[in-house]
Amino acid sequence: MTPAGLVVDDVTVRFGGLVAVDGVSLHAPPGRITALIGPNGAGKTTLFNACSGFVRPDHGRIVLDGADITGASPSRRARLGLGRTFQRLELFRTLSVRRNVELAAESLHIGNDPISQLGLGRSRRIHHEAAERTAELLDLVGLSADAGRPAGELSTGAGRLLELARALARRPRMLLLDEPSSGLDAAETAGFGGLLQRIVAAGGVGVLLVEHDMDLVLSISAWIQVLDFGKPLTAGTPEEIRASAVVRDAYLGSKTLVSP
Repeated sequence: MTPAGLVVDDVTVRFGGLVAVDGVSLHAPPGRITALIGPNGAGKTTLFNACSGFVRPDHGRIVLDGADITGASPSRRARLGLGRTFQRLELFRTLSVRRNVELAAESLHIGNDPISQLGLGRSRRIHHEAAERTAELLDLVGLSADAGRPAGELSTGAGRLLELARALARRPRMLLLDEPSSGLDAAETAGFGGLLQRIVAAGGVGVLLVEHDMDLVLSISAWIQVLDFGKPLTAGTPEEIRASAVVRDAYLGSKTLVSP
């Protein structure tokens, strides 16, 4: 039986003669933060794109909670419970912070029920539920006071929080986060990491994290998969990765993996 969560099974992705991902397997279960690390060019983004449907693997399978989604569209994967954020903030900058999240919450229902777009009772109920969900999420991420501001006025740190709230609005079972600390200072990164741990612990959502900030990775992840030149290098707990000479040599050279 295929385990719950996201399963990447022997996935290979080629671009012409370039093998960007070469036989990678991993499991990101519910209720746990799993990290994917490696140097630039290791194949992390390509594997992420394969998981979220923007790239079709040449070999292998991608399975979400037992359902083979290898050939599914990104929108189909989203409906099945796969959420994603991007390294570059993808917000509706002219819309309010509140409306950014409400649109995501409403899309859970409207996309599958055209009649709900009409001014009928069901439509009013959907919009009411979306507004309630939005208020809860903005409170969770600490953006309630900014609800009426245009999203484009937010700092990078606040934008990352908004993107997280918007992804959670669709109630994903698995969340892919692409370098969420990019552009954040140390305090913002620590705050984001703590918030993510609380969300995972409270809601049981699984997280697959691509991240270069090793302090963040080692402090919040339960399991870490390391790629190098598209191939699996090693995997283990934060303690095992921190102590790994193979990872240190391939990923950081002579530098330590985390500040003392």
